[in-house]
Amino acid sequence: MRRWLAIIVLSLFLGLPAAAIAVDKPYFYPYVNPLEATVMELPPYYHADIPNKVPTRVLSLDVYPEREIPRVFWYEDGLDFSLVYQKQEAPLVFIIAGTGARYNSPKMLNMQKALYQAGYHVVSITSPTHMHFIVNASSTMTPGNLYEDAKDLYQVMQLAMERVEKNIEVSGYHLTGYSLGGIQAAFVSMLDEEQKVFDFERVLMINPPVSLYNSVNILDNMLTDNIPGGINNIDKWMDTVMQRLADAEEEMGYFELSGEYIYKAYTRFPPREDFLASLVGVAFRTSSANMIFTADVMKGGGFITPTDVSMTNSTALTPFYIVGNRTTFKDYFEGHFVPYFQQKDPSLTEEKLIKMLSLRNIEPYLRSAQKIGLVHNEDDIILERGEIEYLAELFGPRAKIFPTGGHCGNMNHPDFVDFMVKFFAGQEG
Repeated sequence: MRRWLAIIVLSLFLGLPAAAIAVDKPYFYPYVNPLEATVMELPPYYHADIPNKVPTRVLSLDVYPEREIPRVFWYEDGLDFSLVYQKQEAPLVFIIAGTGARYNSPKMLNMQKALYQAGYHVVSITSPTHMHFIVNASSTMTPGNLYEDAKDLYQVMQLAMERVEKNIEVSGYHLTGYSLGGIQAAFVSMLDEEQKVFDFERVLMINPPVSLYNSVNILDNMLTDNIPGGINNIDKWMDTVMQRLADAEEEMGYFELSGEYIYKAYTRFPPREDFLASLVGVAFRTSSANMIFTADVMKGGGFITPTDVSMTNSTALTPFYIVGNRTTFKDYFEGHFVPYFQQKDPSLTEEKLIKMLSLRNIEPYLRSAQKIGLVHNEDDIILERGEIEYLAELFGPRAKIFPTGGHCGNMNHPDFVDFMVKFFAGQEG
């Protein structure tokens, strides 16, 4: 079941790269329903025209060489990142991945290709919520604190540049990120204002939450509210998914693990809205469960894993996987996150921490930092009512808000790519 869950989530939620052609026409998005826009891969006809391959190097950083890594993470040996490089001097863009995503996830790869084509070096960094980052590069090993995660990302960026600076010529630095990486980009930019290591020229926030706490609770509720009986009935829900795929295979005469196949199957067997919402919820809960398990083990256990068990590469993890998938972000926040940061600062309350995990907490900086821009979608499913209007007012002419696209669904659309490239070149507007 876990294997099929991974396949479905990757296929439907993350999207798979496909051949691309340019479309020279006014912005049009084929999915009016924001859940469809989020879950379904953009049909190839609407893809931006970007290269299939770009020159790439994958390197590894030993951020904490003295850190003892639990044996259950035996395969972790440094934080990987990628460099897409130009042969000549060029500006460099750092990209921060979204929740639970690696430096080489499909959305990251598409952004790398688009920016390379526009003449940039690109350094891509895994999300601080991913197991790989928590184990190798997180100072607190308790992801979610935007200020602490920004410090970790900033350190990784500096170490990455130390690795590559002899191989490329850099004329300036830019920063971007999508979803969680989008809000993290703002906090990294604010840190850079103080330390001036990179002195970022332009910073683009892509589909960020306004309040991290609000958005993750929206995503959690998409699972609990849309699987009949809640998370405890996920096996029955998976049976429904598999039956739908079997029905599609029988009618179409073949099965193929590709975005194009999923799109064709979807048009023949359009699912109900609650089913689409549950797919989004499962994708988020899977990332969240991996994050919570990793953070708990790295801190010695006691939340969803026992404190008196030494885990190795042969330890059965299924029981912890089941518990993790039944643990909401609110559970993590109240039972693990808040107690940890209260130990460091007893004055912190839940209310203060929730406020800290928000763009509203750094609103004066965002209003004054003219180098920071925003690209978002009016129908983004991770925003509460009124939040897209807040962002439009906050950023004013520095905001580009598409009418449709769901949450990050249109990141490979020609109009999105065109805006991103022009933004970094100072030509947006």
